[in-house]
Amino acid sequence: MPELPEVETSMRGLASAIQGRELKRVRAMRADLRFPLPAGFSDRLQGRTVEGLERRAKYILVRLTGGLTWLIHLGMSGRLIVGKGHLPSLEKHDHVTIETTSGYVIYQDARRFGFMDLFEARAELSHPRLKDLGLEPLTDLSISSLASVLKGRSSSVKAALLDQRLIAGLGNIYVSEALFRAKVRPERAAGMLTRSEIKRLVKAIPEVLAEAIKAGGSSLRDYRQPSGELGYFKASWAVYGREGQACIHCRKGVVARVVQSGRSSFYCPKCQR
Repeated sequence: MPELPEVETSMRGLASAIQGRELKRVRAMRADLRFPLPAGFSDRLQGRTVEGLERRAKYILVRLTGGLTWLIHLGMSGRLIVGKGHLPSLEKHDHVTIETTSGYVIYQDARRFGFMDLFEARAELSHPRLKDLGLEPLTDLSISSLASVLKGRSSSVKAALLDQRLIAGLGNIYVSEALFRAKVRPERAAGMLTRSEIKRLVKAIPEVLAEAIKAGGSSLRDYRQPSGELGYFKASWAVYGREGQACIHCRKGVVARVVQSGRSSFYCPKCQR
């Protein structure tokens, strides 16, 4: 599933195509994605102008005239394709198209695990997909805020950082990379981290995310940027997917893998305690 950097990159690519523009023509090729599209989906979008775009956790929020918000979740394989000029011939898994005066957007999703919704802006705080989300790791993290959400938790720090109710938007790749930079072992009990370790995590998490966003995210299987380019952060992975290879930091440890709640965690036993 695309994680925060991939969603942020997709949001920025989408913004370049529709920010400040009128949605002249909207078409849905089917009535559902992962869930049914909202009633009157195309008609409610068509004719509105895009006032702004934001990312919340792994969701893209498109702010439209008239107080309407268009929510997009990419699911496992969803991607946004943007281009200039006329809409090209559609492919099998192109499910939603948007045309403006200068270009187009195509929502493509082979597995159809993504979904979309429309809601009034005033209802955002109570929206079932948004109301229970935790801290935004690029803007809300501090030593005190992270210490507060981890306090007293017996679950592993890896599980805690993946819990969207605590910190919103982090996924398996970037948690593994952040824990490596912070020199914290993924199996450690979240509530037992020292202030020094929390301080290192507060530094490492946004650093990893910012570097990944700059590289366009990490391309695994289906993910591409809206421009069609791959995400190149995969080349910078220090531990993720590197089981059995020498640690790039200490050169003495060998990257190990442990399965936690069905997900692989990668770490250096020498560097991470």
